[in-house]
Amino acid sequence: MENKLSAKAFAMNVLNGIATGAVVVLIPGALLSELFKALAPHFPLLTPYLGIFGMSNALMGLVCGTMVGVNFKFTPIQAASLGLATEFAAGAVTFKKGLIVLAGTGDIINMMLTAALGAALILLVGNGLKAYTILVIPPLLLVVVGIFGRLLLPYVAKITQVIGLGTAQLLHLQPLVMCILLAIVFGILIVSPITTVGIALAISLSGVGSGAANIGICACGFGFAVLGWSVNSYGTSLAHFLGSPKISMPNVVKNPKTLLPIICSAACCGVLADVFDIQGTPMSAGFGFSGLVGPINHLNLVAGGYSLTNLLIALLVFALAPLGFGFLFKHLFMNVLHIVKPEDYKLNI
Repeated sequence: MENKLSAKAFAMNVLNGIATGAVVVLIPGALLSELFKALAPHFPLLTPYLGIFGMSNALMGLVCGTMVGVNFKFTPIQAASLGLATEFAAGAVTFKKGLIVLAGTGDIINMMLTAALGAALILLVGNGLKAYTILVIPPLLLVVVGIFGRLLLPYVAKITQVIGLGTAQLLHLQPLVMCILLAIVFGILIVSPITTVGIALAISLSGVGSGAANIGICACGFGFAVLGWSVNSYGTSLAHFLGSPKISMPNVVKNPKTLLPIICSAACCGVLADVFDIQGTPMSAGFGFSGLVGPINHLNLVAGGYSLTNLLIALLVFALAPLGFGFLFKHLFMNVLHIVKPEDYKLNI
């Protein structure tokens, strides 16, 4: 194992691991959750399995921590131990009346901090433990790193609260301006360590504000898929809107200008959210196109429900417009202004 890493290489290993792990746990629910919900009333055998997607989300810390270990080329014991410590520190695991309860995804910022601390400790110890690795590393990371990370959790969670308070101020603006800014903000937040769902719930984002947030996330997902289509695999590109754009978080941190086409696309999509009165709830905001949560909740709330007109509008604002604006601003920023290039969007998956 290589112990000499630059600060940049260390940070990118952590960011890539967290981003990849987040998408891995979100993809099953994104692809199948709504399908299972629709089929369960007709196929009762599926009902007990509806919780598997929640279980997948709740194990995000475990998967993210393990993926960070994989990026550092840790041994299986070291990587798995890092995953356990990250899972506990994330906060998705709670204890109630002697029972272990899994709920939510946990705090992604705390996952990053814990995984980074654990990775640094493993690099410090190295392979010096030899045959004693299996006896020392798992308890060392879980008890020392895991508990330390868990103690940090209440303070790290305040970061999300502060961002939520700032975002809530946008709700007092004129509707068109509000929709544009909310679309931009959520389009940016979805490729940050901040949980967009957590922000939406914290400020009780509903109505057209929730719709605008979802449209902004759609702009981000389709935008990154289009921008990186020529340098990434098809599956990786599709994962941006079928799963989560968060997979591109490392590229955004490394090269913030990659967000410029996304911001422009989100702003244009925000206008459509206001024009077509796109609706949503605090629970649906923050998902975008993933799992069709955004479109389905809009259709459930809008007057007329699943009418042909509403279906066509949902198709336009949640898919066609983000895709079209994605191509437009790709051409503008790559071919006309030459500010970004395809290689800026290449992912190391």
